[in-house]
Amino acid sequence: MKPVALITGGSRGIGLGIAQALLEKGYRVAINGVRPANLVASTLEELKSNGGEVIYCQGDIGNGDDRQKMIDDIKSKWNQLNLLVNNAGVAPKERKDILEAEEDSFDWLIGINLKGPYFLTQLAANWMIDQKKNKPEDDFSIINVSSVSASVASVNRGDYCISKAGMNMTTKLWAARLGEFNIPVYEIQPGLIKTDMTAGVIEKYDKLIAEGLTLQKRWGYPEDIGKTVVALAEGMIPYATGQTINIDGGMTIKTL
Repeated sequence: MKPVALITGGSRGIGLGIAQALLEKGYRVAINGVRPANLVASTLEELKSNGGEVIYCQGDIGNGDDRQKMIDDIKSKWNQLNLLVNNAGVAPKERKDILEAEEDSFDWLIGINLKGPYFLTQLAANWMIDQKKNKPEDDFSIINVSSVSASVASVNRGDYCISKAGMNMTTKLWAARLGEFNIPVYEIQPGLIKTDMTAGVIEKYDKLIAEGLTLQKRWGYPEDIGKTVVALAEGMIPYATGQTINIDGGMTIKTL
């Protein structure tokens, strides 16, 4: 039976690139997003155009009821979940120096970027454990897509950096907890990826890339992340649970 993947934030940007890559590998895909279904209908139809099996799970990952509904929708449709990709995330509503940042904005961002995936993983992990008992030969895994901002400080978006650093530890925690069940957990830290989230800073980073910000002098693309997710989900890097893979063109390498 074809494996099933849930991708949060899967209707655009990096998440869409991941969805396309998994569909090409034969996965059935549940895509989560906050937008109403009618606003993503064309994207869903395009994903289905080559015979892909896709459902849309509308909901806010920061909301507990919405997280439960995502899992319930997948149980109702396929009664199976092999792969969770925690990809959904938001940037600060407004970049502010940490001397001036506001608590409401911090709480909103942390709720989506850190609390949401932490507790969605809890739901998915418990279900995967139950499935593993009944089908020990099946493969299950969890992949967290965070950011190089987990280790690269930006003082005008401290909340974002903290949320991504938290995802790094979240990966280690779940890897440690799920090791006994042979359910690996990985983290991917993208660097500069050309998406709608980075559209406002294209000119700035075009210049920095040309000046050597990245060792590979180009932007990253959603398909770069999609290929990495496939490699992990398909067991091509099998002895690496809890580890982080940087897909950043060499941006975080220290050089003299």
